Amino acid sequence: MHDAEGRRAGGAADAVDGVVPRWVAEPASQEGVARTLTQAAADGHSVLVQGGGTKLGWGPRLETIDVLLRTGRLNEVVAHRHGDLTATMQAGTTLAATNERLGQYRQWLALDPPDSTRATVGGILATNDAGPRRHRHGAPRDLIIGMTLVRADGVTAQSGGIVVKNVAGYDVARLLTGSFGSLGVIVDATFKLAPLADASRTVVVELSDAPLVAAYATDLLSRGSTPAAIELATDPLRVILKFESLESVTAGQAEEAMALATSHGGVGQLLDADAQDQFWTGHERRVFAEEGTLLKAVVMPADLASSLSWLDEAAASRGLSYVLTGQAALSVLHLRLMGPAEQQAALVSAWRERLTLGRGSVVVRRASAELKALTDVWGPLGDTFEVMREVKRRFDPRATLNPGRGPGGL
Repeated sequence: MHDAEGRRAGGAADAVDGVVPRWVAEPASQEGVARTLTQAAADGHSVLVQGGGTKLGWGPRLETIDVLLRTGRLNEVVAHRHGDLTATMQAGTTLAATNERLGQYRQWLALDPPDSTRATVGGILATNDAGPRRHRHGAPRDLIIGMTLVRADGVTAQSGGIVVKNVAGYDVARLLTGSFGSLGVIVDATFKLAPLADASRTVVVELSDAPLVAAYATDLLSRGSTPAAIELATDPLRVILKFESLESVTAGQAEEAMALATSHGGVGQLLDADAQDQFWTGHERRVFAEEGTLLKAVVMPADLASSLSWLDEAAASRGLSYVLTGQAALSVLHLRLMGPAEQQAALVSAWRERLTLGRGSVVVRRASAELKALTDVWGPLGDTFEVMREVKRRFDPRATLNPGRGPGGL
């Protein structure tokens, strides 16, 4: 039975990480979210926020869920100011639905994380999740310009505005981006947009070893090339380039990338228009849609080649296998790891020890309950953790929202 906020008892179909919530709430308005959180605070209940559910497996294992708050009924594009290249959409709107609406004016929200047909704007913001085009357009934190949120006590607040040049002040919108829902519930968000490109080209360059990958990417960018994405992938080792611009520009830059591949001892392949979409879908799925542990590692650009060589040896010596993709020029790596949980935990620990604080990080995004019990999913956060803890205390002193799911287990 449902009440006015779509509240009902939880069931087996609502389970997250095998944990069935006591209650499920699906409010259809900002006011409904506020009333849900006010009631939860009065009852002393914790609240787990769910959008499309694509990232609910990220973070530490849950022990209990009092209230599962779903944002799926908050699914409207509130305003599209196409003349200003900005738009406001509710948190439960999927990225695919958002860009379908914006595409009517040949504009888009320039984000391409995995599973865009299910991933919601709120979930993408909460995790600061981005895909290959992060190279050119940035992550959600770079595109957000305003936000409406509801605090843990049910009070509604706003941050930023609806135009790119907002007045100075506390940038709460960026603070909540990447907070994993631990500071407030995002109700709607305003982003700066990008025009859709007239043409695109994809070039796949196979190279023989990791140092050549770093050298090729560096050389390409030093020549003034402006790819939308520079992806790294293994099995085989290759660099994948996506160019998006005017027809003449994409054609010229793709030709330059092919010629440069030959000079670096590589083999380049230019994909035709029909093959592009299928290729990029497969590139995404080979890491994110298949079974296995999902790691996100960030290393210094100067350490990319040595990190890839070390990873090969470290995985082989522990009887592990992996598939890897990532943003080559940003040195952001996504790894799907397979093998015994104990050996996976050992590899994660060894990798973190290799990356001195400030020179990188390894985060366990998706993993089995066994692996989560063997390793800290976040890894060391350094002195910044104390600042994060104080921010959490100010926003959510009773630890009502997504307790334990925020950075460092906040």
